[in-house]
Amino acid sequence: MSTTTIASPGDHIITLDGLAFRCRIEGADGAPWLVFSNSLMTDLTLWDAQVAAFDSHFRILRYDQRGHGATGVPTEDCTMAQLAGDLLGIMTACGIARAHLVGISMGAATCLGAALKSPEKVARLVLADGQAATPPGGAQAWEERIAVAQGQGMVGLRAPTLARWFTPATLAANGADVQRVAAMIAATPLSGFLRAVRALQAFDFSGDLDHLPCPALMLAGAEDGVLPRTLRTLAAAVPDGRFIEIAGAGHLPNIEQPAAFNAALADFLL
Repeated sequence: MSTTTIASPGDHIITLDGLAFRCRIEGADGAPWLVFSNSLMTDLTLWDAQVAAFDSHFRILRYDQRGHGATGVPTEDCTMAQLAGDLLGIMTACGIARAHLVGISMGAATCLGAALKSPEKVARLVLADGQAATPPGGAQAWEERIAVAQGQGMVGLRAPTLARWFTPATLAANGADVQRVAAMIAATPLSGFLRAVRALQAFDFSGDLDHLPCPALMLAGAEDGVLPRTLRTLAAAVPDGRFIEIAGAGHLPNIEQPAAFNAALADFLL
């Protein structure tokens, strides 16, 4: 069951199975739908630069994942299948029969899960700096970050997360975008982080990749550790996949190199 209320111009509160999700709808009336899904420790404003670039071409939906931003915190730990179900449920509540999906990090896995579960709803898929399964050692790495959050609060995760997400040069400059992401990390409810991170510790969509029917673009910041190699391999594993590496970017290329990121989206979606 879902219900929808209007929170403010452009913003909607969609309730799915008792949990309230903040959603924002913008862009051209009657245009094809484009849906964005955010990463762990961020909110829907992560996509501001993309909405500004594409709101004349698409009707755009973005939302706060459960436990993040102005969306409610669930009472139980999340699974990736559940996050994918949230996305599909929100699309249904908004009357979206088919859309392009764009996700980053946790949002990439969310979009992949949604596309595999309901392929008829997905026209094209963009996965940025994410994975199809929890990598070896990933669950333990998250346990270490969970311990930091439990001991120091979300502020304790701010500096190490920024160091992983941005290139050294961008981090040293400490510009407005770095400060904006730092504020998102610190503002994430601790309980929301603890619930959502469990989804990243134990998921695996890799066995279904050969069933993905839609064209898929994999994007990775060139300086995001092993992810360029991971996403190149992922692009080769799906029937219609392609890969683009974005120079001068880490884990959030849409923030760090928005012009290059938006150009890649435009080439794929327009």
